[in-house]
Amino acid sequence: MTASSGRLLAVAGTSTDVGKTVVTAALVASARAAGLAPAVCKPAQTGVGPGAPGDLAVIENLAGAVTTAECARYPDPLAPETAARLSGMPPLDRTTARVAVDRLARAHEMTFIEGAGGVLVRLAPDLTLLDLCADVGAPVVVVVPAGLGALNHAELTVGAVRAHGLRVAGLVIGSWPADPDLAMRCNRDDLPRLTGTPVVGVIPAGAGALGQAEFSRRAPSWFDRDWLARELAPTAPTATTFAPTAT
Repeated sequence: MTASSGRLLAVAGTSTDVGKTVVTAALVASARAAGLAPAVCKPAQTGVGPGAPGDLAVIENLAGAVTTAECARYPDPLAPETAARLSGMPPLDRTTARVAVDRLARAHEMTFIEGAGGVLVRLAPDLTLLDLCADVGAPVVVVVPAGLGALNHAELTVGAVRAHGLRVAGLVIGSWPADPDLAMRCNRDDLPRLTGTPVVGVIPAGAGALGQAEFSRRAPSWFDRDWLARELAPTAPTATTFAPTAT
């Protein structure tokens, strides 16, 4: 990222189906509410055929029209590298992905990069999301589930991000039910202590079913206000813990 570029923030998950797309949409809505012009890059989309709506369409349905870039698409619901190999299609090119992110960042104040599955899932034989983040200098928000297994997966993911020399911008719980069980409540308290990374956002269960206006109105309240201000600002100090209401 050059000095003339906007800010970057990658959205990664501890695994698949943890809420990355809804979190990305909520961040887009929050950036727009802060007066910024956001963009989203999806380096690799799988499980969606040509012309069918993918994750970027979901983001636009929730947060409104936004500039997007999808670098590669494969029909099988598999890791991108595997899906490319089985389909006989070329794998995602690292330079193509890097250039796509750079172009968005040069033209927009805030660019989000949504991963596919976990942080070490192969986007191509020689490429993971963390490799791309290192290429473009993007810090990483880690989306975690609320229930059992979250602690182990979060520690492993945060460790992998840091091992790549990247900043962990914070943890976001991807779906928080109205009546959380004991494990969920304990996890919410234990995640910052065990990972050394604060929980900076909690997305209420069912947020992805909200209409666009309601989603956009409520999205900023799902994140720590001070954290949003820092991450959307020209420079971003380390985040601190907060207690979101997830309403």
